[in-house]
Amino acid sequence: MKIIVSDEALNWFKEEMHTLSGDSIKFFARYGGSSPLHEGFSLGVMKEQPDEAAIETVHNGVQFYIERRDKWFFVDHNLHVNVNPELNELVYTYEKA
Repeated sequence: MKIIVSDEALNWFKEEMHTLSGDSIKFFARYGGSSPLHEGFSLGVMKEQPDEAAIETVHNGVQFYIERRDKWFFVDHNLHVNVNPELNELVYTYEKA
């Protein structure tokens, strides 16, 4: 499992969440909504330091990670994080790892 963050998404985090080098961004399973992986759960994101990062990547000094307790949501999949430029929204896609 990997987290792949595009340059456009990194810029989105810097502008919208005031993310700086040294900050950490967590992706987590959130009850409610829907995702291609799990009905009734959606992907959440927040700026927070990790407790037990199971999966992580660093892009231009910013750590992006998934906690061990949320690893089940992503099993056997890579997470791609991009931006829809027309809506200025994050777009998540998943591919089999």
